[in-house]
Amino acid sequence: MGVRSSPETRPRSRTLAAVSTTVRTAHWAAFWGRSGSGVSRASSSSIRRARRSASTVIAIRATSVAASSTSATRSSTSVRFRDTGPACQSDPGPRRRGHRTPRRAPVTDRSPWPEPAVRAADQLRAASGAEPEQVWFAPGRVNLIGEHTDYNEGFVLPLALPFGVGAATRSRDDHLVVVRSGQADGVVEIDVAALDPASEDGRVEGWGGYAAGVAWALREAGHDLVGRSGVDVFLDSDVPSGAGLSSSHALECAVARALLGRAGLEVDATELALLVRTAENDYVGAPTGIMDQMASLHGLDGHALFLDTRSLEVDPVPFDAAAHDLALLVVDTRAPHALVDGEYAERRSSCEAGAHALGVPALRDVTVDDLDDALARIDDEVVRRRVRHVVTEDGRVLEVAALLRSGDLRAVGPLLSASHTSMRDDFEITVPQVDVAAEAAERSGALGARMTGGGFGGCVIALVLRQDVAAVEAGVRAAYDEHGFTEPRTFVVTASAGARRVG
Repeated sequence: MGVRSSPETRPRSRTLAAVSTTVRTAHWAAFWGRSGSGVSRASSSSIRRARRSASTVIAIRATSVAASSTSATRSSTSVRFRDTGPACQSDPGPRRRGHRTPRRAPVTDRSPWPEPAVRAADQLRAASGAEPEQVWFAPGRVNLIGEHTDYNEGFVLPLALPFGVGAATRSRDDHLVVVRSGQADGVVEIDVAALDPASEDGRVEGWGGYAAGVAWALREAGHDLVGRSGVDVFLDSDVPSGAGLSSSHALECAVARALLGRAGLEVDATELALLVRTAENDYVGAPTGIMDQMASLHGLDGHALFLDTRSLEVDPVPFDAAAHDLALLVVDTRAPHALVDGEYAERRSSCEAGAHALGVPALRDVTVDDLDDALARIDDEVVRRRVRHVVTEDGRVLEVAALLRSGDLRAVGPLLSASHTSMRDDFEITVPQVDVAAEAAERSGALGARMTGGGFGGCVIALVLRQDVAAVEAGVRAAYDEHGFTEPRTFVVTASAGARRVG
């Protein structure tokens, strides 16, 4: 038996092959914001700004590893009602890929750590009576705009959150990877050499499958994780599970960095994001895109990340809402949220069918000027709606990125609302709790609101004047009470640093 885990109630996930994509450069002639059922062209100045920004994207190359391993000072304002702690400790700097570094002495100063890192270290100490050798942290993410565009090779604009997953590690005398979580029962023992998504004995189900999938993907890429000894990994999280804030990807990125760091290996953040996606697609069986992993690994304080998911180029764009007397309010609708099911797969399949019908590698290649003609060539009405959402959403991402660069944050609001309308009517991925939250936020004074995440539950984000935050929160709660929904959770977030070693 290669792997052992505690009994799980979750059904077995299907193993899906990763969808191969053709990487080609596409040119966007124009873009637009959409409101309601209509489409309005963006201004020519906005188009020029977008074209200028597209020509100056910052590629995150394999030699630029500081973003993933060098710590960054965290913002003094993080999450309302949460105290996640300030900056992480410093790291010696970038290392060559595959280069091993000496193990460090156990860490004892935990004062600047994010709270999940503190709790993970406490778990390890309680279990072993010793200090952890290393402690890592990987954040969740919220997507400002650009939903279901990533697997269509389009554009997204996520930001890393101040909360995430902490991972504390210590060496073992055997060659197993043993994982425990403060949010789940049971112990997952992983024989890395025996992992195989195609065999019964080589799979781990439930939450442990995410950690096992990462170990499998790293092994398949040639990284020796347990050649010298095994490792205990203690995890803890403050990302709301099932809220569409990438709790599973934060776990995977934390485990990946912890396993590599403990083995003395360095992998570039973009390369690691691709490996984590492989774990999610081929081991866990969830056909997700690349955005969540890139956001968690590349996150930057005070910035959203304009990501071209075809080239994997990342351009940090300023997003300091407080400097503009604004706040990004997150409403956890408490509606169930699950991606490993047929709904997500159907949307992806419809998008692929649309691209095939149009003779393009991906929907990213459908331009604004081509859209009307393209839709006329698609017979299936459902596929037409899916295509329309993806193409218009790509346009909205470009316009929001241009607005952020110009400092016109308040103009972002209507584009958030237009995105929600498109997800509700064309992509059909919202649920009543989500729609009520978005509508109530706008009625209560939000500049704009939209669902964020894969859909069918999760969170709504609202761009709000700082003085109106309490009124918007109250308006959403009142609407939920009127509809008999479970009371939502609300919090304000800021753009924060990505995955890093904190101890």
